[in-house]
Amino acid sequence: QVQLVESGGGLVQAGGSLRLSCAASGRTFNTYAMGWFRQAPGKEREFVASIRNSDRTYYATSLKGRCTISRDNAKNTVYLQMNSLKPEDTAVYYCAASGDTGGGTPRWYDYWGQGTQVIVPS
Repeated sequence: QVQLVESGGGLVQAGGSLRLSCAASGRTFNTYAMGWFRQAPGKEREFVASIRNSDRTYYATSLKGRCTISRDNAKNTVYLQMNSLKPEDTAVYYCAASGDTGGGTPRWYDYWGQGTQVIVPS
């Protein structure tokens, strides 16, 4: 069982930056692929980025260049640095853990956090 707790969301002006964190419980964090997804009101959950236990990273095309996913296995934490934020980035951001290779589809993930809200006013 893995428990995930996101933090770092908030209100940020367009063009600003945020770093989201996701702290994981358990001693096998380094074996999981980790992902970030987001969900805006009335929309489906959307892939943002993922990182495998090999540190290989993947990004949604729409966000590539504006965000960076990283992990610190010593701290059982995965991060999402987001820059040049836009109003369309407003969403609840979720962290997820996959016992396999992860990827861009929510059903490939086994554990989910409760989410952290990011608001970018227009």
